[in-house]
Amino acid sequence: MVTLNHLSVEDPDDGCSLLPEAKETTLPSSDLLKALHTTGTRPETFFISRTANLTVSLVLLISCYSAILIPAYLPVQKKADHSFQEHPKDLALLNVSAALLSRPCQPRWCLTHLKPLSCSPGLLDIPVFVQEERSMLWERPPPLGFQGSEEHLALTLASLPQLGLPSYLSKEGSCRRCVVMGNGGVLYGSHLGSHIDQYDIIIRLNNAPVPGFERDAGSRTTIRLMYPEGAPHSAEEYKKTSMVALVVFKGLDLDWLTSVITKQPLSLWSKMWFWREVVEEIPLRPENFRILHPEIIHKTGQALQKYTLKQGNMVPTLGASAVVMALQLCDHVSLAGFGYDMHHPEARLHYYEEIRMDAMKAQVVHDVSAEKLFLRDLVAAGAVTDLTGAL
Repeated sequence: MVTLNHLSVEDPDDGCSLLPEAKETTLPSSDLLKALHTTGTRPETFFISRTANLTVSLVLLISCYSAILIPAYLPVQKKADHSFQEHPKDLALLNVSAALLSRPCQPRWCLTHLKPLSCSPGLLDIPVFVQEERSMLWERPPPLGFQGSEEHLALTLASLPQLGLPSYLSKEGSCRRCVVMGNGGVLYGSHLGSHIDQYDIIIRLNNAPVPGFERDAGSRTTIRLMYPEGAPHSAEEYKKTSMVALVVFKGLDLDWLTSVITKQPLSLWSKMWFWREVVEEIPLRPENFRILHPEIIHKTGQALQKYTLKQGNMVPTLGASAVVMALQLCDHVSLAGFGYDMHHPEARLHYYEEIRMDAMKAQVVHDVSAEKLFLRDLVAAGAVTDLTGAL
């Protein structure tokens, strides 16, 4: 006989029963064995052995680790990048760009069409890069000159093995086409990349990215015009770059360039005066660096003065300054990614990020409205061509 004894659960303090008492129940052992035999179950098979338990556990553990780790070592197909439009957003502009490139290059095209403009006298024959330590033009402070930064300039020029225009930037003996790449959101979805790469000289600004944006922005860079805080931190951005040209806004910018060229790090004290962390190393040879002549900035500001109500020396954007620089280097100049549409605050500000046009309202340094009028006049006169149609 198997006897289930009296079962009672009581509260230890007051003796009250927490569960009802179980009635005494008896079951003949022969009946229990008969029931087990009827179901085909042996009593010892209710539980598996330790060996079997360990084997099953190891199999499950190995299976789980395999499911997690093995895919990490296998090649996986990258997800399609949906940040780009699959088709050009404006096929007509793409056709205009293709037609422009199919025409023969005509020497002095820009200068011929620039002369009728009232602002043209100040935009001709400007030196592009600094080649000397002192000049009457240094009497203005940066970025319009080098007043107060003469010693910094002398040290930087001494670290540069080559000054002036390299042969691949000289117009002598050949007709050259330039394209100045703005960072505007209008470039997004343009599919102009293959056209951009056909230009002789491609000018980019600050940290505008290239890898990952080749379809719209092209893959090569002839000149990257920038100041220290705007220099790209990724070495990938310099892989297809021929030259970096520094725009000097303060004497410390020259010290930064000297540090990059000589591989001598800046002091912690010097680093504190930059408004953003600056890159310490650029993977280019010393002969691939130049200093933009401050007359480019100065003359661009003077040209903008005709389009603004602001008084005094204007500090133009790097974009407008790059256009004036391109006029000195090339026979044909095209623009891509220029034009801020302030009437559409929801539009992209830059081609490479999600920031919207509203962000431009916060800046007070530049007069982008005056610059747009200036560039429109250049386009209307035929001196430059707007590839993305936002001017």
